[in-house]
Amino acid sequence: MVYRFLADAVLIFHLCFVLFAVFGGLLALRWRRIVWFHLPAVVWAFLVQWFRWICPLTPLEIWLRQAGGEAGYDGGFIEHYILKILYIPAGPWFHISLAALVVFLNIFVYVYVFSRRSRKGPEVA
Repeated sequence: MVYRFLADAVLIFHLCFVLFAVFGGLLALRWRRIVWFHLPAVVWAFLVQWFRWICPLTPLEIWLRQAGGEAGYDGGFIEHYILKILYIPAGPWFHISLAALVVFLNIFVYVYVFSRRSRKGPEVA
């Protein structure tokens, strides 16, 4: 029971991290200091998708599920959860496209954030 709860907690954290990596730049429109947390998340998300690495949270979740008596799964978080929702085959170009989407979406947001900042002057803490 505890292992299943922990596996679900890891899953929720993983999903939140993915959403933060993709859309966290939008938070910088309101809170500029979020940039210091968001940029490393974007770099990590890009590297994991570009090189098709398995995020360490995935094996942790699988281990917790197996310790709780559930079956684990093959592949990574994206293939197991996200693709089941989208029904998109996960070939190499899909991962490269995800990596590019994360980078370009956030470049667009940060160009906007920093152009607004330069027009307003330095931020007062």
